[in-house]
Amino acid sequence: MAAKFFALLTNQGAAKLSNMAALGEKLEITSLAVGDGGGVSPTPNQAQTKLVNEVRRAQLNSLSVDEKNDSQIIAEQIIPESVGGWWIREIGLYDADGVLIAVANCPETYKATTAEGSGRTQVIRMMLTVSSTDAVTLKVDPSIVLATRQYVDSAVIEVKTYTDNAMKKHVDAANPHSQYPLIENALKELADAGLVGEALKNLGLGELAKTPRFLVSKGQNANGWYEIYSDGFKRVGKTWDGSNPLLISTPTTGARVSYPISFTTQLNGFHVTENGNTNNNFEFANPAQIGITGFSMATMDITLGSSPSTAYGTSFTGYYTAEGY
Repeated sequence: MAAKFFALLTNQGAAKLSNMAALGEKLEITSLAVGDGGGVSPTPNQAQTKLVNEVRRAQLNSLSVDEKNDSQIIAEQIIPESVGGWWIREIGLYDADGVLIAVANCPETYKATTAEGSGRTQVIRMMLTVSSTDAVTLKVDPSIVLATRQYVDSAVIEVKTYTDNAMKKHVDAANPHSQYPLIENALKELADAGLVGEALKNLGLGELAKTPRFLVSKGQNANGWYEIYSDGFKRVGKTWDGSNPLLISTPTTGARVSYPISFTTQLNGFHVTENGNTNNNFEFANPAQIGITGFSMATMDITLGSSPSTAYGTSFTGYYTAEGY
């Protein structure tokens, strides 16, 4: 049985498509028209240059190649519910020059309007088979695109599937954000990248990055250290271990310990800690100011029990820290 409803290229359309293919150019289909056929259902004719009785022409909402048939073009137009009041029996596709490229008939349907009490959005779709879709520009004006419900639903499913897969890969990745350090080795990564100074600056500790600790390796302050801050604040310290204790040659007098650097204005704090390996109890005298060098010395007395005449210690292991200006 012969098909009652079909679409075909007009002579003008076939000639244009063939010429475009030969020249390596593309045919730009831009609009779709509908007509009422003059009151009867027309039979498409290749010689047609226009519809029998056109009632509406507007730009396409969609133009694509059929996923199941790459030789078939699908053109869609959506007629709003406020437009109508006529029958639809014929369809035509026009190019950018206004030439009728293809014509089709369809089962007659009345396009009512809202004002008539039965308005609805009408989707008009023409499926056209051509020898090569490469010669057709599949482009529509984005300002007039109105998606059908079916298209939106399928697009939503596609997007959701994509985002779900992307999120799973992201969550499963060992290090999805390579621009950020991992928690377990964040400090090492910052150090390796030379960003310690920036990190301290962000924490409001920028000056700390500019204040290195200087170690003392020779002289009476060997194993000592000092820090000088930009505002003049100083911190010093020294450690004595079991292999190199602080010797106190005159226990009743105590040992006088020199700071690696002098405090020239004030001494804010002084702290002594024993290493826990001796049973002595320690006392230290107030730091002494020696001449114009300022607070450069401190005196420590070491005592054991309640008989200072016989129980003074002769060595000390531990450390001290002092700070001031």
